[in-house]
Amino acid sequence: MDKSKIKKVVLAYSGGLDTSVIIPWLKENYNGCEVVAVAGNVGQADELDGLEEKALATGASKLYVLDLTDEYVNEYIIPTMKAGAVYEEYLLGTSHARPCIAKGLVEVAQKEHADAIVHGCTGKGNDQVRFELAIKHFAPDMPIIAPWREWELKSREEEIDYAEAHHVPLRINRETNYSKDKNLWHLSHEGLDLEDAGNEPQYEKPGFLEMGVSPIDAPDKPTYVTLEFEQGVPVALDGEKLSAKDIILKLNELGGANGVGLLDIVENRLVGMKCRGVYETPGGTILYKAHSVLESVCLDKMTAHEKQRLAITFAELVYNGQWFTPLREALSAFVDKTQERVTGTVRLKLYKGNMINAGVWSPYSLYSESLATFGESDYDQKDSQGFINLYGLPIKVQAKVDGK
Repeated sequence: MDKSKIKKVVLAYSGGLDTSVIIPWLKENYNGCEVVAVAGNVGQADELDGLEEKALATGASKLYVLDLTDEYVNEYIIPTMKAGAVYEEYLLGTSHARPCIAKGLVEVAQKEHADAIVHGCTGKGNDQVRFELAIKHFAPDMPIIAPWREWELKSREEEIDYAEAHHVPLRINRETNYSKDKNLWHLSHEGLDLEDAGNEPQYEKPGFLEMGVSPIDAPDKPTYVTLEFEQGVPVALDGEKLSAKDIILKLNELGGANGVGLLDIVENRLVGMKCRGVYETPGGTILYKAHSVLESVCLDKMTAHEKQRLAITFAELVYNGQWFTPLREALSAFVDKTQERVTGTVRLKLYKGNMINAGVWSPYSLYSESLATFGESDYDQKDSQGFINLYGLPIKVQAKVDGK
């Protein structure tokens, strides 16, 4: 890349450690280029407070704050949830936010006639792939600058040193220097004591959890929640019609208060290494559970089993940054077909980190109490004899051949 041609860049800006340091670094290393900061609002709430003042004070010429919350929920979260896509237990909170933000970055870059797009992802992580594949989809010829692949800084500690030397204000210190990602779906924690897989997460330590409490600190009384779905999409919570976004936000409060949605895993990153992360996904965990319970009565066996198999592929595509691909779109079309009759109501009981089934109802339910009952029914049990004879015929023939 010819640095002399870089006069204006658009930076994916969060106000966190990486992107705060990047602004002065870009000016030092790219001929004092203009830096336009872009924050994609995907529900990180108070993290947006004071962001413009900080960006301008650090050297940015302006800050765009893009409200992507509805788009993020309706076009990324809900399709992924309907697919039942889970990557090694992880509900993909960072994964499906990145393509949404990247799309907004490209739109601003084109509007500003920027010469390059910059992101603060490390060369070890998955997010660099997610951002860059989405950028390539919308702007295939746009140059991309990734400072972590260029600069001499080798750790977050050195970034803090750099920030202090350049008078960059930070919201963290060396003791709270977790690498975090927050949006309306989840909060991730990485780094510090969590890098040792033998260390228990400090769930009961004040300030560690932000979206809820430890199950130990949750109430001793259960909370019931009732969710209504139409064609796989959540439409009401406890009898109140709400948007999917508002349902997720309210479920975050209910789930968080009851210690639901904590996950501590060592996952397989796209770049080949294993990484330990702690995730808070209270509302999303409830939503996935309720949707799964409803599908258990609405989907036939063959469709349900095939959908479970394809959910792994869907999750890998999302995790690996391949949202804008023909295969992901094709899988979403399959999922939408399966959801045509996933309509009904699910009740769950939340208690100290647990979600307990408390009832499911659907006008399209394939569950027949009159067939499944241990009491008198219309089912003719004699029919099973002929079925077993035919079903077991290959085994019987093989046994006779082996016995010769």
